[in-house]
Parts: sequence; C-alpha cells; structure tokens
Amino acid sequence: MHPRKTDVLITAAMLTLGVAGTYGRLSSSGLTERSLDPLGLTLIVVSCLVLAWRRGAPVPVGVVAVGCAVAYYGARYPGIFAAGPALIAIYTAAALGRRRLAIGLATALASGVAIPVALAGTDPEPGGVSLLSGWLVAMVVLGEVVKNRRAYLEEVEQRAIQAELTREEAALRRAGEERLWIAQELHDTLTHTISVINVQTSVALQTLERDPALARRALLAVKESGKEAMHELRGTLGVLRHADPDGSEVGLARLSRLVDRAEAAGLPVRTLTIGTRREVPAEVDRAAYRIVQEAFTNVLRHAGAASVTVTIEYAAEMIRLSIQDDGETTTGTAENGMGLIGMRERAVALGGSLTAGPRSGGGFAVRAELPTVGAP
Repeated sequence: MHPRKTDVLITAAMLTLGVAGTYGRLSSSGLTERSLDPLGLTLIVVSCLVLAWRRGAPVPVGVVAVGCAVAYYGARYPGIFAAGPALIAIYTAAALGRRRLAIGLATALASGVAIPVALAGTDPEPGGVSLLSGWLVAMVVLGEVVKNRRAYLEEVEQRAIQAELTREEAALRRAGEERLWIAQELHDTLTHTISVINVQTSVALQTLERDPALARRALLAVKESGKEAMHELRGTLGVLRHADPDGSEVGLARLSRLVDRAEAAGLPVRTLTIGTRREVPAEVDRAAYRIVQEAFTNVLRHAGAASVTVTIEYAAEMIRLSIQDDGETTTGTAENGMGLIGMRERAVALGGSLTAGPRSGGGFAVRAELPTVGAP
C-alpha cells in the first residue's frame, strides 16, 4: 500500500478509537477524571489528524501529538486513548532515523504525564506510569528495529542492482572483446587471402596467352586460397570453439601450409627454428601464427619483389618470432596501419611485445616476444 494511504488509514483508525473509546469509557487513566468536553475532544481530534503528515514532518507532528497528550492528561480528561497518537509519532521518528527526536518526545510525554500523577490529590491506580514508560520504550525500540530492517533491505536491493550492473558491464566487456577478436581474425584472414589472390590473379592475367600452364597454376592457387579462407572464416565465426571446421586449431603447426601459400604467390620463404619445438598455450600458438600471417600479407602488399626469412626461437619462458624481408622499405609507412596495430595488440594481450620497422640494410623486420609462462 502507498505510504500516504497507510497514514490516512492510521489517522482514521486512531481518530475512531480515540473518540469512540473515550466516550464509551473503554479505559481509565487511573487519575481522578473529569468529563470529556469540547476542549478535550479537540485535543484528541487534533493529535489524531496530524498523523496524516507523520512521515513528511516528524518534528511538528511529534510536538503537536505529545503536546496534546500532555495537555489532555494535565486537564484530567478520561481514558488512555489520547496517548495513542503520541506513541505513533514517537515510533515514526525512530523509524525515520530521528533517534534523538524520538527519545526527546518520549521523555516529554513521560514527564508530562508523571507531573499530574505526582500532583494528584488521590493515589492513582498502581502501575499506570510504569505501563506508559514501557510503551514508550517499546515504541522507540520498535522504530529502531524497523529502521535497521529497512536499511538492510535497501542495502540488499542496492547490492542486487550493483550486481546486475556488474553483470551487464561484464557482458558488454566480453562482447567488446569478442568483437575485437573477430575483427582481428577477419582482418588477418581476409587481407592475407586477398593479397595472395591479387598476386595470383595478376600472374594469371600476365601469362594467360604466353604461358597458359602457368596461368592455370595461378588460378588453381586462387581457388585454393579462397577455399582456405572459407575454412578460416567458418572457424572465426564459430567464436566459442575458436577452431576450424576440420577440428584443427590455427597455430604454428600449420605454418607449413601458410608458407606454401606464400610461395605459391611468388614469395620465397625460408624458415628457421631455434631450440626444441614444444607445445605452447593455445592462445600463444594462435597469436604466433597470426603474426606471421600478417607479416606475409604486408610483404605481399608493400615490399614488392622480396624474400622472407622466418625465425622461431623457443626460449625458456617465451617464443621469439622474427620475420624479415629484403624488399622495399615502404612497409615503414604502414606503421599505423591496422595490420601492425593488430599484431601489436595480439602480443600485448599475452603480456608480450612487438616491434616493427625498416632494417638498416634494406627491407622490413617484425620481431615479437610471446610469453609461454602465465599466458591465458
């Protein structure tokens, strides 16, 4: 129920109980009582009506309710129902976190009732003040319990909201990482394949009439490159598997196929292996393959007639890659291209490093260090 409706219902209930109970003589204050007159009725009505604003204005509501109760009993009006609105005002102050206000109102009400009792000409019924004090303490304690309960529920709700936001942020971050991974894979696969196809198509066009056999071999290489690209694209789009349709992972074990494709495109490749070849983490193996692939692509696109030397060194805790060509050094102008950026991102993501630039004796060199210890 809406808090405002709750306050209205409480006000109506207290007003009905206070007026009907007092007129019906359903209770006694224990003092020598006088008959209820319009002034006493007004005190009951006013103290009940102000409860409709108890949440928004706890201070004036508490002061009015307690003041009316003290005045009511100071004038020796009958019944105990006039204290009800004051008790609710005290509870409200405590539940809203206004502990000092609640204690102050309770003290004021207890003192205001105790003074008429002390000044009474006859002894009141025993236990009346003690009973009122017990109710006052109960209202303050109950208000504190409700306040703490609300604070606990609010904290739980906030934690739930924060947890949901954290899950959404994590999902967005994973989606972003996945999109970046797909973009890198597509870039590496497509640019390499397109470069090979472009070279082979040029060869086919130039030799179609004077050397049909060579043109046929070039076109077959184009077909093979397209088929290989389709396999890799299917594997790339199967993000959860990160594998090719034939079940083999992209890695250095497939370097020979990459070399064959490069040589078929007219790029002589020499490979050197330093150290004992061993199994490395899948992410490192994949990154090494993609770095070599992108380096080949850059040579085909930028270096002109060139040969390439690929060196793979298996060190104690890392793999060192070196891809050097002896072509033109125009590759240096591609320093900010997506290819070099993608290679560097792959290396850095694994905790490694990558450098690329023209060689002093001509050509271009790409060098990468990929840790194999502590890699994802």
